[in-house]
Parts: sequence; C-alpha cells; structure tokens
Amino acid sequence: MDDLINYYSFTKSEWKHFYDENERNLPLTPSELKHIKAFNDQISIEDVADIYKPLVHMIRLQKNNFDKWQTTKARFLHKRVRTVPFIIGISGSVAVGKSTTARVLEELLSNYFTGEHVKLITTDGFLYSNAELRKRGIYDKKGFPESYDMRQLITFLNEVKAGVPVTKSPVYSHQSYDIIPNRFELVDRPDVLIVEGINTLQLPSNEQIYISDFTDFSIYMDADEKLIEKWYLDRFGRLMDTAFQDPDNYYYDYAIGDRQEAFKMARRVWDTIDLPNLKANILPTRSRADMIMHKTEHHIIDRLYLRKY
Repeated sequence: MDDLINYYSFTKSEWKHFYDENERNLPLTPSELKHIKAFNDQISIEDVADIYKPLVHMIRLQKNNFDKWQTTKARFLHKRVRTVPFIIGISGSVAVGKSTTARVLEELLSNYFTGEHVKLITTDGFLYSNAELRKRGIYDKKGFPESYDMRQLITFLNEVKAGVPVTKSPVYSHQSYDIIPNRFELVDRPDVLIVEGINTLQLPSNEQIYISDFTDFSIYMDADEKLIEKWYLDRFGRLMDTAFQDPDNYYYDYAIGDRQEAFKMARRVWDTIDLPNLKANILPTRSRADMIMHKTEHHIIDRLYLRKY
C-alpha cells in the first residue's frame, strides 16, 4: 500500500502489545464468548484478544480526550456542557466483515465502557426503497452512492451529535431486501454510536458534507478483492441453506431452484454491481479512515494501519 504514507503500519504481533500486559491476557467474559461464537466463521478468539481488545483500549483513551475537549470548548464558548456522542464509522466492501467488526466492537465497548450507552446502526436503513430505486431507474445500482438518501443520513447524524432526545433510523430488512415502511430504530442520546456501512467514508452527491465529518474514529475493513469475492460467494451458499429457505425471503425461489443458476446470478451481481462499486466508490475512500484493518485468508487480520496525524 504505497499510497498510505500517512499511516503507521503494524503486524498483529506488534499491535497486540499496545495494551496493559496485566489485562491483555484476561479471559473473555461469558457474554463476549457467546456473541463471538455466534459468528465464529468470520472471527477468531485470537483476533479478539490480539486485535480488538487493544483497539477498544485505544478508543477509550481517545474518547476520554474527546470528552475533555467537548467540556473545555463548551466552557470557552459559554455554552451548556453536555455529553456529545462519540461516533465510530466502519466501512469496506460487502462481505468483508464490517458487520462482524461492528458487533464485536459493540459487545466489547458495552462491557468495558461501564455505565455508558453504546448503540449500533447500519446505513442500510438509509437506502431508498426498492420502489423508489426503480422509479429513479437505479435499481441495478443498489449500494452505489446515489442509491442512498444521504441527506436523511446526514440529518440523522447531525441530530445525534446535537443531542436530540430521540432520533429515528429507518430499518432495512435482509429478508425482503427492502426498507420496512414506518419502522424505525430509536436512538436516544448514546454515549457511543457505531455506524456501519459501505458509504460511511463517502462524499454524498449534491452535498458538501461527508458522513465522516460526524465520526470521531473511522475503520476501513480491507482485503484482496479475490478474497472478498470468495467470502461473498461462500456467504451466499450458507444463506441458500439457511435464511433463503424461508418462503418469505427475497431469494427463496433461488434457494429451492437450480443451485448452479443461483450461483450464476450471485456471480453476476458481484461482477456487475458489487465489484464495480468497490473499485469506483468504496476503495478510493480507504485513505480517509483513521484505521485500516487488513484481512487475509479465513478473515484473519494480519496488518493494521493507523493514521499518523
């Protein structure tokens, strides 16, 4: 990665030592183990201890400084001192493991940030509905920047930062693969908000504000595109045998039909939508992240890049 001149580079063995030695080897809590086992095909216990625990420790230090600065700034400006949410953005390609990283961070932060409210949302909820995408003629661009209501997402993030008591995040169904009408996830003044999605580092079209303008720490999940394609097809195969078997699922007809045809469709989606979106819109945002977590085979993180300045 010759373009990442503004980053420190660490191997896993180097990174794991940036943590209190007396705490680093503490066993995982039963709650942590329960959640990690739920998605053990995408993360190892070793990575939790060696990668995520030091990361959470660093985020704790950064949030402490963030809170102090918000108090200092409010007093300087003669404003009311209030808790300003610390927002973490997680970006990367489809199938690279963003949701797993987000859920592990949510679990660890909830355990370690005693007494603080940690909330996780995904930007999927800010996609236009399938009907609206068809109306705009961009249904085959689902996941591209123009398929999101970025103004609504930016308004949501601004309200969260401003301390609005209850903000609403639309809900996306991975069963119908569409926005659920009139259903919202309520976000009530969290101390930490994790925002996961492929577009968290992108500049919206017709807007001059980045989503990352509202984030205080951002992570880009990175891997070779051939590996990501493999993970995408592996996940599709697992879903064919599980969630897609539900008659109400969007992909049910593929699950009960010819398996070869189903995989042809999945490869076509990757080749014509997901891969072009990765190359044109997602990968170019990598150098905006505060941290890049690079993965190799079996979703193992082998190197981390941390922004210097």
